[in-house]
Amino acid sequence: MKSVFFKQVSRVLIVSTLGMCLPMSPAQAAMVSTGEAVSSAQARTTEQQREHIRAMLARQDVQAGLLKQGVDPAAVKSRVDALTDDEVSQVSGKLDQAPAGGDIIGALVTIFIVLLITDILGFTKVFSFTRPVR
Repeated sequence: MKSVFFKQVSRVLIVSTLGMCLPMSPAQAAMVSTGEAVSSAQARTTEQQREHIRAMLARQDVQAGLLKQGVDPAAVKSRVDALTDDEVSQVSGKLDQAPAGGDIIGALVTIFIVLLITDILGFTKVFSFTRPVR
């Protein structure tokens, strides 16, 4: 009985010892600054927020509301792509605070104001009634 146990233990030890001799690639590491780590985390968060805004604008009721107010949904999508990271976080925060179930007017007004401000600053030309500052 003892010899069977010792044979099994010796076999396990032989296999594990031979396994340690197999060639393995060494692990590589590099220093990452805090700024790089924070910026990559913020970039992922900003892109998630941008996707959240795109998903909200893709809804049928939102597009109907935009068309009712005379805003082209394709222009809004291009405007969302042109928003800065700060503007994306502001708009996404406003959308998250909007009541669930249909008070989309606040979100539409927020998007309209963002579009209006970028139009006045001369970054885009969506509305014909604005004159750029430049």
